Amino acid sequence: MEIVKAGCGPLTRKVDDRENHRHGIVGRSAPIVAVMNRIDRVATTKSTVLITGETGTGKELVARALHDRSAQHDRPFIKVNCAAIPDTLLESELFGHVRGAFTGAASARRGKFALANHGSIFLDEIGTMNLPLQAKLLRVLQEREFEPLGAERTERVDIRVIAATSRDLLQMVDDGLFLQDLYYRLDVVPIELPPLRDRRDDIPLLAAHFVEKHAQRSGKSVAGLHEQAMARLVHHPWPGNIRELENAIERAVVLSTGPWITSDAIVLGSTRLRSATAPSLNRRQHVQWIERETIRRALEMSDVKRQAARAIGTTPRALAYYMNKYPTLNEQPRCNRRSLEGSGASHRVRARDDRSADMSPSNRRSVMGPSKRMRRILREQWGHFLPTTLKRGR
Repeated sequence: MEIVKAGCGPLTRKVDDRENHRHGIVGRSAPIVAVMNRIDRVATTKSTVLITGETGTGKELVARALHDRSAQHDRPFIKVNCAAIPDTLLESELFGHVRGAFTGAASARRGKFALANHGSIFLDEIGTMNLPLQAKLLRVLQEREFEPLGAERTERVDIRVIAATSRDLLQMVDDGLFLQDLYYRLDVVPIELPPLRDRRDDIPLLAAHFVEKHAQRSGKSVAGLHEQAMARLVHHPWPGNIRELENAIERAVVLSTGPWITSDAIVLGSTRLRSATAPSLNRRQHVQWIERETIRRALEMSDVKRQAARAIGTTPRALAYYMNKYPTLNEQPRCNRRSLEGSGASHRVRARDDRSADMSPSNRRSVMGPSKRMRRILREQWGHFLPTTLKRGR
């Protein structure tokens, strides 16, 4: 199908599936061609592969390509999303269990490793796995054997492990959240997928591929994209990578009213990369991040520190304590730049702060330190990020 229609010119450029598709991967830019070449070299072996890259870059597609080109292509390919299964259930899901192994285990069940025997298992988002389970996975990689939950006998497996993550595993090793031995066992053949912003030459090909796919799915006749629509796609930073691009194309196919997708049908999301989770699972770093984010938001809402302190339910003195604790907050841009220096209000605030400086050490600690009131505020605003012990106020 055609990729682009110029504003007043003839149709230009067509998709050649044979040239631009390999292993189900669309693209011809240098970064993605390097990935395809590595797949060709690695697929025929049984070596463990670690696929890294941002979310939405196509890690599962690469894992499928590795299995389909291997000698075990006619054997099972088992996919496990470690992030979608609770820790309490993941061990049983991976290794299976015998009858009576735990409450509710009315019958025996085979795990994913047993089901994938003589084939491949794909462990997606392996960085979310807890440390005890990481130790058991390490044994499987080293000895090719495991014990189902509650079983007395060891089972052996002949299996290829393909793991993927969007997290920085080396940083997690430094934080004590990921076993170093397991990291080196997984990182036998690394494949790093480039973000879409680093392979902009592939955007027209990907866009045409998704237009054809979703036009067939929706039963609409769509010839391609106008030049202005394609220009918008090429210049967007795509923080959600290929997944975000496909969603934008599907939306455009649905909203288009003619045979060609115009710029008006292209609805793009925010260009800012947002962090949906705390940067670390370490409890101290977790709490520090929450404190910084709470105060940063309050300072964005008001350039008057007294009002910012009131917004988070604390005192100006306690707010000053946290701003000294995190110097980067002093560089935080305010919502407006009015200065209160010299005003009567600022003199009154400073006088009140001066009086609080004469307080006894015990009273001063109760004002400056992270009080129970501050912890309660943090729990209300960020409770879903806090560890259980902090949620209970310990």
